[in-house]
Amino acid sequence: MWLIHSSIGRKLVMSITGVVLLLFLLFHLSMNVAAVFSADAYNTICALLGANWYAVAATVVLVGIIAIHFIYAALITLQNSNARGNDRYAVNSRPKGVSWASQNMFVIGVVILGFMILHLSQFWYKMMFAELLGHHEVTLCDGAAVNPQDGAAFIRYYFSHLWVVVAYLIWYAALWFHLTHGVWSAIQTVGWSNQVWLKRWKLIGYAVATLIFLGFAFVTLSFYAKSLCGGSCC
Repeated sequence: MWLIHSSIGRKLVMSITGVVLLLFLLFHLSMNVAAVFSADAYNTICALLGANWYAVAATVVLVGIIAIHFIYAALITLQNSNARGNDRYAVNSRPKGVSWASQNMFVIGVVILGFMILHLSQFWYKMMFAELLGHHEVTLCDGAAVNPQDGAAFIRYYFSHLWVVVAYLIWYAALWFHLTHGVWSAIQTVGWSNQVWLKRWKLIGYAVATLIFLGFAFVTLSFYAKSLCGGSCC
């Protein structure tokens, strides 16, 4: 099948799954920003996206898309490595016009995937998964019992720890590098680009990546700042 065996097919699958994941990131960002201004609004969204059949189905689909995206990234990286042959062992300077992110997309992706596991263990596992198991309370490390649908409480707890904040900021930075190349590359692969629009899509890619980085960083740092003043800060 050409989507699996051909270079163009693999890049097309990478592009389509990447665009879907980008849309999910923007949705997730809007949720998290809402949490800064209204815990009730965020928890209402969490209740809608809890252990409901449609939310579980969407989660399964999302996991599948992430798996496909990562597997195809590995296939393309291996394909490029084999194509270079012995040249891959040579120390070469980065070609002009080629970004550092584009040369290290797979490594950046591994970093993102690693931090995603941390994120899932702190939130999804203790929220949706806990609901699916029938748990009405989840005990945090400080001994506090939290309802799985009280997503704001989980955010307040985890983002009150400095090491978690630093880890997430590193994750957001990796996302930024990944998206600065991934956005315009995906558009180019599906054919929605030309010499005129290529520069524009690159600028749009940087803008979207920066928006996502600053948005998630804003949420993380806002909750950490609130924790420093006992949650009484405006």
